[in-house]
This record gives sequence, C-alpha cells and structure tokens, in this order.
Amino acid sequence: MTTKMKKLKALRFHFLVNRVRGVSVPPGPTDDEDQEDLEIIETDSVFTQRRNSGALNPASELLQHISKYLPPRLVQCTWTLAYSALRHGTSLRTLYKGTLGLDCCTLTVIKDTCGQVFGAFCSAPLKVSLSYYGTGQTFLFSFSPHLKVYRWTRGNSYFVKGSMESLVFGGGRGHFGLWVDEDLHHGRSQRCETFDNDILSTDEDFLINDLEVWALS
Repeated sequence: MTTKMKKLKALRFHFLVNRVRGVSVPPGPTDDEDQEDLEIIETDSVFTQRRNSGALNPASELLQHISKYLPPRLVQCTWTLAYSALRHGTSLRTLYKGTLGLDCCTLTVIKDTCGQVFGAFCSAPLKVSLSYYGTGQTFLFSFSPHLKVYRWTRGNSYFVKGSMESLVFGGGRGHFGLWVDEDLHHGRSQRCETFDNDILSTDEDFLINDLEVWALS
C-alpha cells in the first residue's frame, strides 16, 4: 500500500460515529484510481482530523439531537454517505453525481473554517433544477455548540434550488438561508423568508472547511 493510499485511508471521513446503527458508506463515484479502495470506516470525524478546531465531541451528538426533528418515518432510517468533499473532491458537479438516482431525504452538513457546524435537511435528493423544489419538511440548522433548527415559516416555498453554479436552501427578496458556490469553497448565510433563520455560519460570508451529504432512507 502506498504512502498516499495510507494517508487517504487515514483521512477517510465518517461524520457520524459507527456506533450509530444502520450507517453505511458506499464506494461512490471517483475519478482517481488511488481512491478506489477507500472502504475503511473511521470512527473519528474529519472535522477533528483536518482542523482540530471546534469539532463535535462526541460526533454522534448532532445525530442524537437532530433526529428529533426528522419526519417520523425516518426515526429508524439508514444513514448513507452520498458525498464527501474530502473523498470525492470539492465540486457541485460531483456532489450531484453522488445523489443522482436517489429517492430519499438528504442531510447536508457543513463546517466553516472558523469551526461552525451547520446545514440543511431536505425532503428530496439534491439535484440541478429549473426552479425551487422540496416540501415544508425542509429545515436549516446550526450546531455550535447547541442545536438550533429553523423550520418553514410558510412565507414562501423557496426550499432548495440547484444549478451548476450554486446550491441554495431558502430564499426571498434576494437573501439566501444557505448558499454555496460551484467549487464548494465559498458560502453565504442570511436571514431569509423561507425559514426566518439566524445566520448559520460564523459570518454571513464564509469559507467551507468540510461538507458532507447524507442520504436518509
């Protein structure tokens, strides 16, 4: 095994610790043959490994709390890692490939470079769309150190919109609850009409340290 492969295996990230039942990590699409054998599951989070700042401890605490806000049908769901920025590369195009063909809810988890953890639950897979899609079960959340959930206000139906240039959760009057760019490097969080949320990140404009998308089925 090469040194590069050992490093890739060591950095292979699993946001939710493996003591949570039903978690599985599919091989997923890859363009680099050095990534083909990435099947090891680490119990530590890349949030700790990459920056070691503000990481969730224990990592399962987010799951424990956010499960209370999921639709009842997902109480005993299986969590599958559909996309990992570290494993698959920082590209919206690759993210969409990871969720292509799925018919399930998704949880997007982001950590900014200041250590703030936040994201969005969506009642559908993430995809390129001509208009906003999703349902009122969609919500935004932040977790540093305590969980805050921002549910649909019924002010509009701007739940999720995907393009090759950006991915957006929540909107209204030119403000986005959560916006990330095509390279998954820059993001923005603002109070929006859809969720009446606080700014999720440390600052309105932020840099992304890590991003994962989990499929819940």
